[in-house]
Amino acid sequence: MKRVIEGSHAVAEAVRLARAKVISAYPITPQTHIVEILSEYCAGGTMDARFLRVESEHSALAALIGAQSCGARTFTATSSQGLALMHELLHWTSGARLPIVMAEVNRALAPGWNIWTDQTDSLAQRDTGWIQLYCEDGQEVLDSLLQAYRLAERVYLPVMVVLDAFYLSHTYEPVDVPSEEDVDRFLPPYEPRFQADTENPCAFGQLVPPGAYMKMRHNIAMAMEEALVCLREIQEEFYGIFQRRYDPVETICCNDAEIILVTSGTATSTCRLVLRSLRNRGEKVGILKMKLFRPFPAAMVREATSRAKKIAVIDRNFSFGASGIFAQELRAALCNTPGHPPIFGYIAGIGGLDITMELLEEIYWKTRDTAFPEKESVWMGV
Repeated sequence: MKRVIEGSHAVAEAVRLARAKVISAYPITPQTHIVEILSEYCAGGTMDARFLRVESEHSALAALIGAQSCGARTFTATSSQGLALMHELLHWTSGARLPIVMAEVNRALAPGWNIWTDQTDSLAQRDTGWIQLYCEDGQEVLDSLLQAYRLAERVYLPVMVVLDAFYLSHTYEPVDVPSEEDVDRFLPPYEPRFQADTENPCAFGQLVPPGAYMKMRHNIAMAMEEALVCLREIQEEFYGIFQRRYDPVETICCNDAEIILVTSGTATSTCRLVLRSLRNRGEKVGILKMKLFRPFPAAMVREATSRAKKIAVIDRNFSFGASGIFAQELRAALCNTPGHPPIFGYIAGIGGLDITMELLEEIYWKTRDTAFPEKESVWMGV
């Protein structure tokens, strides 16, 4: 059924349809609308779930670690400082192999205090063992949440579904909200591989010697590799029911492109308009949309960019002392590929600055008219 809803409410609808049993949350702008509507669903009987009101984001994830360990399907949402406060428990969740799903609404980190979007908060957690999926619009948000539960519960790793603050979280657009019956066909009830049970006592999270610890981390690495394969399979199953598909990387007009613009999140939609305009003027340009960031789809990136002469990465984030983070990852993915195209890094939209068509065109012309990158990152709009 088509409904005009916020991106935040698309998250809530997906959690309802997934039949999550325990939701814990501490409200922080701009994710508050997600947990507000979920609390109403729980209080009014729309959802058969327990809503836990906790005193911090650290406690929100701690509560879910307990609930998921007992065999419940769970959910939480956060942003910015809240995600940073969860950092310790992000590691715990992946290390314990708990398939928790979280919506993360990208918001700039303080100081100065800023409630608008950039990706540094989620990308700062890239080494915590969470799968990360970045969304372009409200439909992709809802669908990605449903897919996240299937993926998390298949490889036993937590999944972070990431959406831009305000541009997506607070923007109303038509979203096809599927029926419960169709979602039940796609997403079966959660059957934990292991759980806390008083009838069958066991211990979790115990002290382990170095050899066992290293093997545990190797297993997480292998599960990340498995997730790359599983996500493609899950996408095909999802397409069979709902006729919608989101590849880990989406290529738009890349087959003959001499310059490929690499985007993620809502900036991709603006870039699609720029692509159309430039193509109409005879420019050989394409877009590589990055949906999956962890695990990083390096082989897919190499294939998608193999025919390009230049790559321009638009990063709505920055790693201080290095460069834009997506640009870093692309350089790492291509470094051992002989004759790979040069990668031009651009920093744009930090702290919620608009990434406009004019800005993206300027990035394109700068890339086309420059033989080789003069620096790791060019800051746009400063």
